[in-house]
Amino acid sequence: MKDYTGSCLCGTVQFKITGTFDSFYLCYCKHCQKDTGSAHAANLFSQSAKLTWLAGIDAVTSYTLPNTRHHRSFCKFCGSALPNLQLEGLLVVPAGCLDTKVSILPTAHIFTSSKATWCQNLDQIPEFKKLPSC
Repeated sequence: MKDYTGSCLCGTVQFKITGTFDSFYLCYCKHCQKDTGSAHAANLFSQSAKLTWLAGIDAVTSYTLPNTRHHRSFCKFCGSALPNLQLEGLLVVPAGCLDTKVSILPTAHIFTSSKATWCQNLDQIPEFKKLPSC
């Protein structure tokens, strides 16, 4: 069994995940675009892993979009996405909040019919290892 640690951007919230991940999806649905402010969300899923809050549990807040299954937890101070338990007992962990390296590669891209128009042919644009000079 593997342990993963994670935290929010400001460091107030810290947690541990014990267990394995079943899947890793890059989700392009409109809800994930809105709540990440990006092209997609990168979430790990597990039906058996256990979440333990190590610090900052009082800073964790959640939101469920009415009339949907779209649910997210985040730090009330810095807004960082945090793990959450879905109603069906499914643990959803935003990959970017983990401090431990994840060896699993994404399982699939999902809801690709909702991809942002600017999220096409990204392998054809220049790459920089740091912020380029203007």
